[in-house]
Amino acid sequence: MLKISDLKKSFAQPDGGRLEILDIPSFQVDRGEQVVLLGRSGGGKTTLLHCISGIASIDSGKIYFLDQELTQFSEPMWDRFRASNIGYVFQTFNLLPAFTALENVLLGMSFAKDVPDQEYASWLLERVGLGHRLEHKPDQMSVGEQQRVAVARALANRPRLLLADEPTANIDPANQQGIVDLIKETCSEFSVGLILVTHTMEVAGQFDRIDNLEDINLIAAEADAGRDK
Repeated sequence: MLKISDLKKSFAQPDGGRLEILDIPSFQVDRGEQVVLLGRSGGGKTTLLHCISGIASIDSGKIYFLDQELTQFSEPMWDRFRASNIGYVFQTFNLLPAFTALENVLLGMSFAKDVPDQEYASWLLERVGLGHRLEHKPDQMSVGEQQRVAVARALANRPRLLLADEPTANIDPANQQGIVDLIKETCSEFSVGLILVTHTMEVAGQFDRIDNLEDINLIAAEADAGRDK
């Protein structure tokens, strides 16, 4: 489903130089497969998700998704493709504070559908245990409930792939397991591929496939080697 080859990404520095972040010779995810990327903070995990989703451009390389070469897409094409095929669970939730839980999920649908499906949006919120919170705004919900809304919103357009960026990082320990279980179970239920990034083995150890970022990203491997000297 997803195949990456020779992907490189860097950022401009104030002195005119470039900060190398990603150098990934090869990485792929099959349909419905659940993958955890485990690595230290600052190692490029979020940047990789941004590149896969088209939020960030790459310097060079190729990204294939559903047999389409995404790296040849224009920005509007990326936006349309992402809205229809990729769900994203952000570490900081990114819910709109003036919107209810239901409205946040419906807004997620609006990017890919002419008429958002209110019945399906309500069902998704029921599925994540928030049927009683449809009309509540983010500041009227707990942090764990807000993340559940974010998961429902990410699934609103029936994506083929879900990207989850440290989804438990801002959740209190008592609720972290519930979020992990929710993401695993809903992806399995809907046959959605998953890439979840984390820096904790407590989260990663609950999945069958764990890829260490240092094993696939040559830049992270070099930085890790430097720290060990």
